[in-house]
Amino acid sequence: MATDYDTPRTLPDDEQGLPLEGLSPTKGSPGAEAIDVDEVDLADTFELPGADLSREELLVEIIPVQDDEFTCMSCFLVHHRSQLAREKDGQKYCTECEG
Repeated sequence: MATDYDTPRTLPDDEQGLPLEGLSPTKGSPGAEAIDVDEVDLADTFELPGADLSREELLVEIIPVQDDEFTCMSCFLVHHRSQLAREKDGQKYCTECEG
């Protein structure tokens, strides 16, 4: 059966007379309980801008440019050779920077 989503929606007769207060959750409802979160654990997950990270060690594996890749001289991103738009004086440019 096809549904026409452009037609105005109507509520059943028993729901039309309910005030908004009747639809709001009450304090005694099961979904209204507070979530128990340890504030100290939560604070450890936040990184503040300008925080001192001098004692942190960054572990990143750096992979050199492969034979089928090039570095665009306009955006300085490494692209696959299929995105090479032009090469001028030994400098390569990607299709995004060429357009």
